[in-house]
Amino acid sequence: MKTINAQDYSIFFDEDKYNSLTTFLVNNSYSSLFILVDAHTKNKCLPIFLAKVSQDFDYKIISIPAGEAYKNLQTCQSVWQQLTELSADRNSLLINIGGGMVTDLGGFVASTFKRGIRFINVSTSLLGMVDASVGGKTGVDFNELKNQIGLFANPEMVLIDVSYLKTLPKRELISGMAEIIKYGLSYDGNLWNSIKVHSDLSNINLSEVIYRSIQIKNEIVTKDPREKSLRKILNFGHTIGHAIETHFLQDNSKQTLTHGEAIAIGLICETYISNKLFNFPEKELNSIKDYIISVFGKINFNKNDFNVFLELMKHDKKNIKGSIRFVLLEQIATYKLNCEVDKSVIIDSLNFYLS
Repeated sequence: MKTINAQDYSIFFDEDKYNSLTTFLVNNSYSSLFILVDAHTKNKCLPIFLAKVSQDFDYKIISIPAGEAYKNLQTCQSVWQQLTELSADRNSLLINIGGGMVTDLGGFVASTFKRGIRFINVSTSLLGMVDASVGGKTGVDFNELKNQIGLFANPEMVLIDVSYLKTLPKRELISGMAEIIKYGLSYDGNLWNSIKVHSDLSNINLSEVIYRSIQIKNEIVTKDPREKSLRKILNFGHTIGHAIETHFLQDNSKQTLTHGEAIAIGLICETYISNKLFNFPEKELNSIKDYIISVFGKINFNKNDFNVFLELMKHDKKNIKGSIRFVLLEQIATYKLNCEVDKSVIIDSLNFYLS
């Protein structure tokens, strides 16, 4: 697969991607190299990465706990402290090996340490490959609210190696499908048509789907890098989805959801709202609900959670003057931005999911 050129960096897929990385490291002569991993990627992915880099480099490993619960400023502080103790300087390079949590946090850490050092992202999860690999968004959660602290900063390069997907538990692999479904529903009907007949991921050509998903996000981000208009469509399913994800993270009585599981609920609910406000076809709505539940299963919550969800939606980054704004659909791949939605319709959408 051909290299995809993003704003000012490249995303490498082909067999020479590790040679490209090696050449880059040799040519740039960084003063020191650091590799950021979490508990999972340290054991499962780091050995693969080191075996494929064709030249020995002097590097130091920094490890953080795995999981969304650790995507916060406390973890950043720990990484900043380790970089300081290991004598990192402004000509150091940080290589982030992991899913979206690691690359989001690692990019933020790098971009703020000594007013910015360079970084490279090696995506190891399906979610990280199709979402976090493109767009320059870095950041962490704050008070368990999703991605409240962060900035735009591009990596030097991104490496996509689908062999890392073999290291993922099935639940984490499935999580990435929510973002792929989002691209299909909001932007590319052909992508949606190609995946909606396969609830079993083993029947999907993941390499092709990943490549197309990255193409889509890159097309959108290139046109609107700072999310002034078009890029907002990437938030379809996320207004409700992020609120649900945050609540399940905060409530100790609930099992933490993966990002994809929460966004899957949001996709169903926000498609329902699209039906009520913009006559999105009801037959298609029901088909989408059935497909998403066939992939992700049904997540249980109750009506006592609804007000918590609504309260958390007030912190969504798309809001304007306290008004909750949605990205909605008129039909597949035909979207509407900055849609105000009455709370009663949001509640109806949650009931629709549960029905």
